[in-house]
Amino acid sequence: MQDPDLAVSRHPVTLRVLVEEKLRAAIAAGRFTPGQRLIERELCDLLGVGRTSVREALRQLEAEGLVTTVPHRGPVVSTISASEAEQLYALRGLLEGFAGRTFAERRPKEPLRRLRAAVKALEQAAAGSDRGALIASKTEFYDALLEGCGNAFVQQALKTLHNRVTLLRATSMTQPGRLAESLAEIRGIADAIAAGDAGRAEQSCISHIRSAAKVALEVLADSEASSTSNP
Repeated sequence: MQDPDLAVSRHPVTLRVLVEEKLRAAIAAGRFTPGQRLIERELCDLLGVGRTSVREALRQLEAEGLVTTVPHRGPVVSTISASEAEQLYALRGLLEGFAGRTFAERRPKEPLRRLRAAVKALEQAAAGSDRGALIASKTEFYDALLEGCGNAFVQQALKTLHNRVTLLRATSMTQPGRLAESLAEIRGIADAIAAGDAGRAEQSCISHIRSAAKVALEVLADSEASSTSNP
């Protein structure tokens, strides 16, 4: 049965992209969880599209690291270990610190407008406890941050890392007290960039990533310990 939350409008040019976006958002929101099988027939029914579109979308998500093809099981939502996550966050902190510093130095008008609008949207989503809106507005915040830094290579590297972080974002943001902390950190980043304070913008970005990493790594470590003790 077609699911209205996942169903997409049919358009020959953008259909594959829309299917990718729907599946990416569903993974980010925890609708599909790490290790869960992604059965083509079921996805076709949920999305209201044909198998070709689903297969193409799954191939793209596999290239991004969100989906893994397992022998004899087919596509599943990728898992990420605590060790992998620690490495990912370490690199992300370096790159986003650079992005924040560069954005503050440049302060291009349109990305700055987008950044401020994303912060407002994130605050509204947090007030309404809408997880989907939270993920979408945080994604828009990072898109604006990447646009504002003006470095195509940093943008490309961070987009790859952000796709992997998608597997962790719902976990970290739903921990008690983390959402309020994250909002305060994001406001601090936006304020520093708007003020042109490059040093503070860089440090605010790094601190935000370190805080998110701490929460996510604790959850992953607990999950791995539980799996080991309960095989």
